[in-house]
Amino acid sequence: MKKSRLPLLLLALAAIFGASFGAREFSAQNAPAVVPPLPSAQPQIAPEILPRQSSPVAPVPGAVAHRATAIPDRIILSFQTNPARSQAVTWRTDASVSGAVAQIALASAYPKFVETARTVEAQTSPLQTDLGLAHYHSVNFVGLAPSTLYAYRVGDGTNWSEWIHFRTASDGAEPFSFIYFGDAQNEIKSLWSRAIRAAYSDAPRARFMIHAGDLIDSANTDAQWGEWANAGGWINSMVPSIVVPGNHEYGQNPGGIKRLSRHWRPMFTLPENGPRGLEETCYFVDYQGVRIIALNTEEKQLEQAVWLETVLGNNPHKWTILTFHRPLYSSARGRENVALRQLWMPIFDKYRVDLVLQGHDHTYARSKNLRAGVNVRNNQSGTVYVVSVSGPKMYELNREPWMARAAEDTQLYQVLTVDGNTLRYQARTVTGELYDAFDLVKKGRGVNQLVERVPAAPERLRPAPAAAPKPR
Repeated sequence: MKKSRLPLLLLALAAIFGASFGAREFSAQNAPAVVPPLPSAQPQIAPEILPRQSSPVAPVPGAVAHRATAIPDRIILSFQTNPARSQAVTWRTDASVSGAVAQIALASAYPKFVETARTVEAQTSPLQTDLGLAHYHSVNFVGLAPSTLYAYRVGDGTNWSEWIHFRTASDGAEPFSFIYFGDAQNEIKSLWSRAIRAAYSDAPRARFMIHAGDLIDSANTDAQWGEWANAGGWINSMVPSIVVPGNHEYGQNPGGIKRLSRHWRPMFTLPENGPRGLEETCYFVDYQGVRIIALNTEEKQLEQAVWLETVLGNNPHKWTILTFHRPLYSSARGRENVALRQLWMPIFDKYRVDLVLQGHDHTYARSKNLRAGVNVRNNQSGTVYVVSVSGPKMYELNREPWMARAAEDTQLYQVLTVDGNTLRYQARTVTGELYDAFDLVKKGRGVNQLVERVPAAPERLRPAPAAAPKPR
């Protein structure tokens, strides 16, 4: 699966019409069959006011800093195929660069490792944005060795990035850690940047980062995507990202039609092993004994339910982690997604999904589990559900009995470690304090024992409203 590389004539046409070329093909070993679209109606999810996007969008103040140049920027690692034997990377330049390449070599302490580098031609996709025409380039390095440190750089033969390291996954189940973020969305440069940087400082050996939607606020505002990319900076180029779209990655065109951001597919190179029509927004990645499944709550929920039966039914791994944007159990008032829960949760229960990582509600809440591995909201399920927020936008918590730990007005990130039969979870504030923690321990027959490790610190909640004075 590659972004189709366009001749200069087509690139010029794309600049005129704002087309987004670069349809990509994907064929993964043992991937489930693609499920054709279903004719039945989609379930109703909690209403959301979408930002209405004109084309093009007027640039925001200060956006000139985010315009493309010939120097590679927005360098982002992701997984496209088997993480043990491949690694995908995307980057951006201005339209003057049409012949982009990447180089890769075994990393070595000897600086002349560069003499052994091989060059891979990139695939180029033009993107017309509110800041002008940009070219996005992508490479999927294949034929790599498992558990191996590589160095790579991207450029055009004249303008290069620095040499950057990444490590491939192992071929089998081995311990590893990863980072999970709820919504970034607002004030990305000024305030969300501290979340990703604190997370990396706390877990510098994390093997990937999960972003559970609403990376930005306005789907097609280029400067916001620039802020998101720059907030992570070189972290994004060393630690792969697993991303799912939220409602703010969807905008409405002048006709009122809801569409995925034009930036999504050019900016990320992701698997296309999901249902047809949801390429790079619904997919799965197998990593060292864990199947990570990314779902798209914004469209085609029924098709994903059918696809999910196949992906979970043919899952050879010990652990299963799902991530998507809108929570099945909402933590904010008036935002329940009942129809989505009725559609997807029976499948989660049937296949004993271990953990669900969500965003959207701009509060923190983590579900209880009984010692036998049964969720208090459904006596057939052993799944732990988490809602979290990493950016500064905050809502009011709607406290419910299923919550073991909750927070308001707190920016958080989560570090998770999978080690054999144990999954360890820690939620930390962006100032480094441990806020929530638990272990999941597999006890056989698909049952998990939840071991609470919640710190003694009180929950971070808004003061209760003052009681109304009694009449005299």
